[in-house]
Amino acid sequence: MLKHWLSEYLTKRRLYTQAALKQRYLVIDLELTGLNAQQHEIVSVAWVIIEDQCIKMSQSQHLINNQVKNLAQSPIFHGIDNDNISQGQSLSSILVSLSEHFSDTILVCHNAMLDWGFLKLALIKANLTRTPSLILDTLQIEKKRLQQQGAVIKSDDLTLSECRRRYQLPEYRAHHALTDAQATAELFLAQCQQISGGKELAIKALL
Repeated sequence: MLKHWLSEYLTKRRLYTQAALKQRYLVIDLELTGLNAQQHEIVSVAWVIIEDQCIKMSQSQHLINNQVKNLAQSPIFHGIDNDNISQGQSLSSILVSLSEHFSDTILVCHNAMLDWGFLKLALIKANLTRTPSLILDTLQIEKKRLQQQGAVIKSDDLTLSECRRRYQLPEYRAHHALTDAQATAELFLAQCQQISGGKELAIKALL
């Protein structure tokens, strides 16, 4: 246990000093039936890859969980109904596909506390031990940037759409996992460019 923890710690410490724009990233978004990981379910998982500062949409995935027991308001918010669910796949197979990327990418979310909270619990239930080497959160990156500017942060200032608007990024339809994953990837690249100011940017500057 100690040896494993030390290995993970040293891996993270090495990553902190690496050039952020030269890394490979796995940008994810989830569609959920609610906000409580103990009570609610993952409806779908989507991801895109960033490599060489380019969003590789050809490597994107949007996978629907066919084991959802109660869709709740998902048909209204996400547009996913029982017909879509029946054509999906098991959550464990989705998690296997997702976790295959953990070994050579850094995970990026918008609100990692929510998305990773659901994924972490689901991975444990599926007996999958792979975890990302590092998780970056575009919400926290933006919060830190605004605080450094002395801005007063209102309750809705850190939504994905509001964060994108500050970088003059186009508006996308919200509540679709693949679209939101792409939107998060674009936001992340814009944040990196803004924070770097044209200079070398170490990953630790994004924490």
